[in-house]
Amino acid sequence: MHAAPELFLNGQPVDPGLCYRAFQSKDARFDGLFFMGVRSTGVYCRPVCRVRLPLQKNCRFFENPSQAETAGFRPCLKCRPELAPAQRWWSTTDASAILAQAAARLIDKALSEGHKTPAMTQLAAQLGVSDRHLRRVFEKHWQVSPLQYLQTRRLLQAKQWLHDSPLSTSEIAQRSGFGSTRRMNASFAQHYQLTPSQLRPKARDPQAPVSLRLAYRPPLQREHLWDFLQHRSLPGVEMWKGEGTQAQLHRTVRWSPRTSPQAPIGGWIVVGWVPDSPHVQLQVSASLVPVLTELVAQVRQWLDLDAHPAAVAAVMGHDFPQAQGLRIPGGMDNFELAVRAVLGQQITVKAARTLGERLVHALGTPCLTPWPELHRHFPNAATLARDENADLMGSLGIVRQRQRAIQALARAVDSGQLKLTPGSDIDATLSALQALPGIGPWTAHYLAMRTLHWEDAWPVQDVALQNALGVRQQARPTQALERMGQAWRPFRSYALLAAWALASRSHTATEKP
Repeated sequence: MHAAPELFLNGQPVDPGLCYRAFQSKDARFDGLFFMGVRSTGVYCRPVCRVRLPLQKNCRFFENPSQAETAGFRPCLKCRPELAPAQRWWSTTDASAILAQAAARLIDKALSEGHKTPAMTQLAAQLGVSDRHLRRVFEKHWQVSPLQYLQTRRLLQAKQWLHDSPLSTSEIAQRSGFGSTRRMNASFAQHYQLTPSQLRPKARDPQAPVSLRLAYRPPLQREHLWDFLQHRSLPGVEMWKGEGTQAQLHRTVRWSPRTSPQAPIGGWIVVGWVPDSPHVQLQVSASLVPVLTELVAQVRQWLDLDAHPAAVAAVMGHDFPQAQGLRIPGGMDNFELAVRAVLGQQITVKAARTLGERLVHALGTPCLTPWPELHRHFPNAATLARDENADLMGSLGIVRQRQRAIQALARAVDSGQLKLTPGSDIDATLSALQALPGIGPWTAHYLAMRTLHWEDAWPVQDVALQNALGVRQQARPTQALERMGQAWRPFRSYALLAAWALASRSHTATEKP
């Protein structure tokens, strides 16, 4: 095995003794932040691994799986490092580190969403640097080459789907970027001394739902996230069973495969918390298996499972101590979320739900599920863009101004001019949204936060935010908010959610859609 690199986290050296104590405690807050290689067994583990802890002298610590595998370690089959929450980086002082981390995020994002991974020349062009400079910075920061990093991510992604999904070996090889089963088999043999078939569970019923566990890094305020989503759920599209954090959210899903976007696949999912464990239990209907990889990536974004609570708390914890573990609620259908935001402008959440329910029952697509209460897909952009549906929306109680805004939004999304997906350019999306009739800065920031997963949304026009932070009566409240918000960058979205929670408890908030 190669010598272990010196351990750095976010550019700062870390004492291996601290890492060893983290493994002793099995603390899930460190899950995904670093990994431990065990010289006596040749495997590497997550901090939450429940196997017997080896002696510290036999341990080496790594910032990411690529470093561990380059040093000759194989992933533990008990704790499964591929299930660790993704690392999220927040440094604003080290430009080289930011560049290396951004390149790694782009690689991870392409793999998690099932896209072809970009070549280094493409990555460099996207990040505005030369290919040579990016390679040099990447190797300096990660202590592995971009190719080694990519190979490890491909192997771990393939390993996850071999364990958890009914996808065929050839499908997994394609979705993980190997290009062929032969190449994947060779990589598994070289790196893990295993064949993919050794990781496959017993044969599954192809018509049975797929169950997955998705890890997150605690703390996570389950009650806040569940209350937020439940308060805004749409009958027919969403259904809840159980109470409190024991409740399970059922919802219909319609997903367009990248290979044939004009032929969407329909189905359903069920999401719930795993008791006494930092995991989400996800159940997916068999019909959605062809888009399983993209679907899982969307669920992680929907529930903000890759958040780094310690990094957020370091920025805003002094001012919002009660906000520890807040998550940004996203959406499973970002166009649906955008329409519902427009419907909810200047009215209560309850009234917005009523309008949304009428729209679903009038123009939504029927969907078969095991639950009679769950029977509709939200109408897609093409449906709401049609001129003939304007009068119908009026009969549902949607005022003319909202009709125009919804149809303009639908046409922009349907034509591809507006993309409400994480990774889209924030400034360009904000401008495109505000160019549509009936959509102002508040709605644009709200949608950027929830659909693009923008952590720094800060709608200074928001009355509830102004009230919660005590600037409403000032001569220039928006300017006061802008100044206050600088202290919480780049996490102002979390500060916004914390302020709304404060306002809600003091009964001074206008409800948000």
